[in-house]
Amino acid sequence: MGIAGIILLAVSLAMDCFSVSLASGIILKRIHRPTMLKMAFFFGLFQALMPLLGWLVAGLFSSLIRDYDHWIAFGLLSLLGIRMIIESLKKQEECNFDPRRLPVILTLAVATSIDALAVGVTFAFIKMEAKEMLISVGIIGLVSFLFSAMGTYIGVMACKRFRFRMEWLGGIVLIGLGTKILCEHLMAS
Repeated sequence: MGIAGIILLAVSLAMDCFSVSLASGIILKRIHRPTMLKMAFFFGLFQALMPLLGWLVAGLFSSLIRDYDHWIAFGLLSLLGIRMIIESLKKQEECNFDPRRLPVILTLAVATSIDALAVGVTFAFIKMEAKEMLISVGIIGLVSFLFSAMGTYIGVMACKRFRFRMEWLGGIVLIGLGTKILCEHLMAS
């Protein structure tokens, strides 16, 4: 996967972070830098650690499923993409949490990074090398950090009646990456 693909993937994974941070900014109603930085840090950290964990675990058994790993990568990315699109179409409910509390931030960081775990499994199936993996998780973590900080800032600045639903775009990107992986492997065979 090239650098452009990794950046697109990082942006699509960061959409959940952006949305949650945006909602948190709306709840905060004013810029609270410690909360904004804490949320961005943990979102970026978990978005970077989860693909690494998925890659390490899946790497242990990827040789057993070498003949159909591209189908698994396609399926995982497509399912994640479809889920993101469906979630973007659901009506958002009022948030009843305090985004300044560390347990809330950690819970949100884990919840928004589950997709990244599956992406890490996909990285193992496409046989991503360790160096490329470290670069990828660095980019994913940095993009998630930036999107989270930006989301909180925009949420504070935006009027409550605006709704930013960017998950559908991230979903389309994931489905596209899955299709690209499948096509590359089928053409190489």
